[in-house]
Amino acid sequence: VIGQPAKSKRTKEPGENKIKPVNKKVKPKIPKMKERESADSSLKSQSILTQVMDKGHFQKPAATLSLAAGQSIELRCKGNNVTWNYPSYLDTFKDSRLSIKQLDRYSQLILANSTAADTGEYSCWLQLCNGNKCRKDETKTGSTYIFFTDKEELFVPTPSYFEIVYLNPDKPAVIPCRVTTPSAKVTLHREFPAEEIETDGTGIIYDAKKGFVFQHPTSDHKGIVYCKAESQGAPQISIKYHLLYVEVPKGPPSTTIAVSSSRAGLSDRVHVICTVLGEPDVDVDFRWQYPGQESGRPVIIQNFWRLINRGIGHTTRISKSVLLVEDFEDTDAGNYVCIAQNLQGETTVATKVELK
Repeated sequence: VIGQPAKSKRTKEPGENKIKPVNKKVKPKIPKMKERESADSSLKSQSILTQVMDKGHFQKPAATLSLAAGQSIELRCKGNNVTWNYPSYLDTFKDSRLSIKQLDRYSQLILANSTAADTGEYSCWLQLCNGNKCRKDETKTGSTYIFFTDKEELFVPTPSYFEIVYLNPDKPAVIPCRVTTPSAKVTLHREFPAEEIETDGTGIIYDAKKGFVFQHPTSDHKGIVYCKAESQGAPQISIKYHLLYVEVPKGPPSTTIAVSSSRAGLSDRVHVICTVLGEPDVDVDFRWQYPGQESGRPVIIQNFWRLINRGIGHTTRISKSVLLVEDFEDTDAGNYVCIAQNLQGETTVATKVELK
């Protein structure tokens, strides 16, 4: 028994060892700096996002959360100049269920009475501002993807009943049939011929946060498709997606030409439309050759373009040139040629209009 206190005295020796580095302050400073550097680098993956739980508890939200539709959620992000990102339709409809407030030390996002349509990514970041110029602080960010589960709505609702998805050989294509229940079994189906499209996990994969991803789209994938989901009940069908294969790699414009009528009578109005599908930031110039050009026959030519949504993060630019012959004459019969040009080259297409 007397020996035991002696042992307890010896247990203090490791404590005495802790004092030793203090006497060598110069050497430990280097590893301490390294530790601090590694801590700084780990800040990039450190989230400033917290979820407010019941009774005032807080927790760091996981990369994905599953909440029942109807629940409300409160998220907070530390900082005095915070920017939020959330499903865009909440902005489109100026949804009163969403409230964002910037307080002194944090920003607060509250979503009340959630619905299946609210499923998506919720993220925030700190803004660093110098005068009027602001930039995102990459070390102060946070995000979580929230599934608002609803047995009646296995697919995240969309504002339309039909969507066009452009298949570009240069980049993956996404069929955005996202689900509200991550455990749902989702399959992809072609409308005609009626068949299930095999998802092999390499060329075609399914991501519950995005939908079906075609890693290397080809013209064989074009057609009308839909998704089917099953989860403890009757299967549900998504909206239809029209897959259009559009070759718009870095090259001359992908151009088509159409005419309002290939046979026109005297005094008819005739439209010839030249269309280019391409990347959003690529300008297209149009030139025309038409039967009455040399004789100075008057025509009206209008050029315009617009961007269309291709699903999550993808847009396509549609550029059009419309040639109008208001009062068709026999001299207007013949070939109408459209030349579309971008920085990569030019494409020529033609159509013929005959006199009735």
